[in-house]
Amino acid sequence: MSAVLHDVLTAILVLAGGAMCLAAGIGLIRFPDVLSRLHAATKPQIFGLMAVTADVAINNFSVGTVTLVVAIVVFQALTAPMAAHLVGRAAYETEHLRPDLLIVDELKDR
Repeated sequence: MSAVLHDVLTAILVLAGGAMCLAAGIGLIRFPDVLSRLHAATKPQIFGLMAVTADVAINNFSVGTVTLVVAIVVFQALTAPMAAHLVGRAAYETEHLRPDLLIVDELKDR
């Protein structure tokens, strides 16, 4: 791969990862309730992490680096939704959310 193409790909991946993390931060500040903020915190954060770790794997291409990058992305993709679910459930149980923003409340009858 040529040096210019390599630098362009690195710039694109790092800027995309930074933009996703920025979007997650703005969503945490901007959204009105806990459940919306959880959505903003988990989705773009995973995509930003994937972009940055893909850049690390491209720049330091070896079996060890690629294995570590895959492990990081897989474990983060598995644990972030579970953590968000637990925080969302705790926010619901302690009534730290706005019920007027819920479209469907499946836990209301419990």
